[in-house]
Amino acid sequence: MSLVEDCALPAVAVDLATVTVSREVLDLVSPAFAARYDLVPLRREGGRLCVAIGDSSGTEGLDALGSLSGLEIIPGLAPLGDVRAAIGRWYGRALATHEDRGEEDEPAAFGGADESSTREEMMADENDAPIVALVEGLIQEGVRRRASDIHLEPMARRLRVRYRVDGVLAEAGDPPKRLQAAIISRLKIMADISIAEKRVPQDGRIQVNLAGRALDLRVSTVPSVHGESLVLRLLDQEALQPGLAELGFLDDHRRTLERLLALPDGIVLVTGPTGSGKTTTLYSCLHDLNQPDRKIITVEDPVEYQLAGVNQVPVRQEIGMTFAAALRAMLRQSPNIVMVGEIRDRETAEVALNASLTGHMVFSTLHTNDAAGAVTRLIELGVKPFLVAASLRAVLAQRLVRRLCAECRRPNRETQGAYRKGDGCPGCQGTGYRGRVGIFELLVVDGDLQAMIHSRASAPQLRQKARQLGMRTMREDGLRKVTAGLTTVEEVVSITASDSA
Repeated sequence: MSLVEDCALPAVAVDLATVTVSREVLDLVSPAFAARYDLVPLRREGGRLCVAIGDSSGTEGLDALGSLSGLEIIPGLAPLGDVRAAIGRWYGRALATHEDRGEEDEPAAFGGADESSTREEMMADENDAPIVALVEGLIQEGVRRRASDIHLEPMARRLRVRYRVDGVLAEAGDPPKRLQAAIISRLKIMADISIAEKRVPQDGRIQVNLAGRALDLRVSTVPSVHGESLVLRLLDQEALQPGLAELGFLDDHRRTLERLLALPDGIVLVTGPTGSGKTTTLYSCLHDLNQPDRKIITVEDPVEYQLAGVNQVPVRQEIGMTFAAALRAMLRQSPNIVMVGEIRDRETAEVALNASLTGHMVFSTLHTNDAAGAVTRLIELGVKPFLVAASLRAVLAQRLVRRLCAECRRPNRETQGAYRKGDGCPGCQGTGYRGRVGIFELLVVDGDLQAMIHSRASAPQLRQKARQLGMRTMREDGLRKVTAGLTTVEEVVSITASDSA
């Protein structure tokens, strides 16, 4: 519902994501009071004021509000996280408005209430509680929007907030510029990084529990002209879908990958740019391989998700625990399966490939545009071609495209079996897309390709031969998903613009 329909009914459930509240009503309660008691006003009808309170909040705030305002308070219930998110959304803008008008010290406008007592009660702790509510509201809003990361970017006259949803950045309401330092300091304290150091980049981690969901946030700070820029990457352990089908693998790719996972040794590489889902694919492979009779060890920078039953080792460059050093130590632990988060240099590449020739199944990632490019990249790093040819089992190149919203997608009458972009609905926030799906290019190294790698064939030559052997390009795989109604032609073409095939 868009408003509380019947204020006469106490404890009515309120969906704050769909509520519309006027500025006049919001001005009835100060930000500090709302944050302190976890409540928000919704609607005033004469001498009655409807408010939403958190589902675990007490009645102290309702009693204080009724006493100070002289109004009859009608409560509605909402999840506590939703209430705090609403405080951040609505009162962040209210504080900015008050600052522009020079009204930040005005008391709340309660008819008939004693002004001095109202001021004392409603404005106490304004320097603390609203900041906590704002920060929690920013995070809660990110979760509500299904954002992968939150960007806080200081500008000359504003603190810009943007959420990346399904790979696309979108602006949100700006918090007050005067609260910039306090918001950034609060996040740095939560991430356990120095608030005194503002000259160099820093990294940290926040663990929060929102509405019963455990959430990890990776925090990165970078100094900029107008202050420190922060990016919070949201890592939802519960949202990690380990199944290969859920990632977008169609039956033929899935069967081939499952056959590769059953091999006793060799190396399988996953390639693509940052943010293309490589780590998620590797975790899905490890999930399928994780059995009591197998020992799995990973070395990652950083460890993003914790996998039950898997030994995960974080890279620590400052003490010499590099990928190569960790990998050497891991091999003395007698593992069956090894995952190296990324191959960045010759040393790591050679250790990984040699491990794959001595009875270990190795998985890793590279930053290349296509599958064939991974082969030449290894050789450019200084790895001998014969070592690459002998150890490499397959290369999986991938990208992510936005998935059509299942609620509002519409059939394209001109193309049988395909869909045009969705009309937009609340579930997809009006975009027509909800979530993302992978498109893949799977190069399996057979005898012919081994010989070509040994003779230093170029990436285009390897790609052409793989195509003759049946490899589908990412664009071709994407178009299959267009036909299946998973995405649109526009998405596939834009993501595979460099794909000439």
